[in-house]
Amino acid sequence: MGIVLGPNRYGKAETHLVRIYRDTARHSIRDLLVSTSLQGEFGPAHVSGDQSAVLPTDTQKNTVFAYAKEYGVGEIEDFALRLARHFVSDTPSVTGARVEVDECGWDRIEVDGHGHDHAFVRRGPDLRTTTATVQDGDRAAVESGVKGLVVLKSTGSEFQGFLRDGYTTLADAADRILATALEARWRYERPEGDWSAGYSQTRAILLERFATVHSKALQHTLWEMGRAVLETRPDIAEIHLKAPNRHHFAVDLSPFGLDNPGEVFYAADRPYGLIEATVERDDPNRR
Repeated sequence: MGIVLGPNRYGKAETHLVRIYRDTARHSIRDLLVSTSLQGEFGPAHVSGDQSAVLPTDTQKNTVFAYAKEYGVGEIEDFALRLARHFVSDTPSVTGARVEVDECGWDRIEVDGHGHDHAFVRRGPDLRTTTATVQDGDRAAVESGVKGLVVLKSTGSEFQGFLRDGYTTLADAADRILATALEARWRYERPEGDWSAGYSQTRAILLERFATVHSKALQHTLWEMGRAVLETRPDIAEIHLKAPNRHHFAVDLSPFGLDNPGEVFYAADRPYGLIEATVERDDPNRR
């Protein structure tokens, strides 16, 4: 039985790009983490140490900075696509490129009721994200999303009737806090569109459904959120949702002679339940 090299890729992770636009006295800021990853004819680099087909990761980093200056950032989806297409079309040994971008938002600091021209405060903690993939010339796909979207509802959530075995100690909860730091990624049908509007509306749908659905479990909430996105956005093929369950446990205040009718909680950071689901269109052509 022989030994061969399997699939491989390499790139530069989390290049931190800050692009200031200062064409006028009123500046603007873009703050991105950009990760590049290349596929191609890199077998000799692994097997014999021949680096002649390898574009250095330092060059990939430099390209991110140069493109931010030469072309600007614009929509992060377009920026990621531009970089991915460059690596595939301009590097002979590269057959595929994947570019991931996380954007940290900044708002203007308010001074006397007006946004300051060049002073900003970090928005968050959620990040806008995108991943652009280019393969075999110009065959492209775009996935956008949000991560670290911290949400909580103080009622309207339950968890009851679950499977039990000899190790189960959890009691049914008819009314509980539901909290998570949501990560959502959605794939567009085509690598084009109004990216900003798509992001804003999808994020708003996720928040609205989280708030209004009476949750029978975090799984139930994720399904309702994903279903609402696909019903509203025909340009989205599928959405993947990842949600750590940020557990809140009611504190027993009886030793102090105090009642606690769902008002004082201990927020546990770990361990936590981790729920993931993909909601997709039932398309026979994709089976």
